[in-house]
Amino acid sequence: MLKFDRQGLIPVVIQDDGTEEVLMVAFMNQDALERTRETGYTHFFSRSRNALWRKGEQSGNTQAVSAIFVNCEENSLLIRVRQQGGAACHDGYRSCYYRRLNSDDSYEIVAERVFNPATVYASTPTAHSTVAAAGMDALHKEREEQQRQLETEMRQLYGVYLYLRDHDLSEQSNTSRLLQEHSHGYLVARLADELEELADVQIGEHVHSGREADTILEGSQVGYWLLLLASTHNVRFDDFAPHTAVLDGYYGQYSQEKAVEVGQECLNLLASPEQSSLAQGLSLGFNFIGWTCAETHISPLAPTEYDLNQMRRKGLVN
Repeated sequence: MLKFDRQGLIPVVIQDDGTEEVLMVAFMNQDALERTRETGYTHFFSRSRNALWRKGEQSGNTQAVSAIFVNCEENSLLIRVRQQGGAACHDGYRSCYYRRLNSDDSYEIVAERVFNPATVYASTPTAHSTVAAAGMDALHKEREEQQRQLETEMRQLYGVYLYLRDHDLSEQSNTSRLLQEHSHGYLVARLADELEELADVQIGEHVHSGREADTILEGSQVGYWLLLLASTHNVRFDDFAPHTAVLDGYYGQYSQEKAVEVGQECLNLLASPEQSSLAQGLSLGFNFIGWTCAETHISPLAPTEYDLNQMRRKGLVN
């Protein structure tokens, strides 16, 4: 099964079927791949314009698909095409790789230009800018709505933890018992275990019900121990802003290596009960949850909503 990244994209190498020359590299999402297979002509997804586009729609330099190949890790494609119109590059060259990198880091043009892009694309900047602006505006509005909803839900959830801290319900609630014990070392140790399990879900080494369901479950568990630490030390909600931290992780486009660093730094900061370190560490923990939601293509609200539903079943949330 193809592995699209957390933005739903997969890199695609385009190769001439006759000459085997590499013409270009672009990205496809699922829609672009489906359109390519349906029509027999390459379609791509533009990250800058946030839009699907057909190769050659302005220049006429279309690409008829001969075959599609998948790499060993199933995370990139090689598409062999019959280049129509003579130029695959938007700069007007046959191949996007028309410059040689010299030993002094200068570029040397080694190909002849097929068409003048200033003439061919003369009427397109305004249209492209409009599409890009509309796409960015939609994304901005979506994030604003997610942040508003997530803040409401997380403030409600954190209020439950504070209530269980201030009212000793140890006989009925294990969460309340943990909050009465004030065992910082134990809470951090349990958080470390859950962070590792959540990370292992992403690489297929920790499996219960499937990656999406397991990310929601383990993400809610990481959030549980983070909120226990926050309420135990009376960290103000606004000081660690978990709703913002989750979305920063979700939209942050972290590499897996960067995400591992975030998780480790979270634990390093939480090792100290000093308030500013705690707040930073808590935010990084929620960053990590957001990253795993993006990796799994689930809503960044899902782990929190799972936790809230658990509290509702216990009668702690209306």
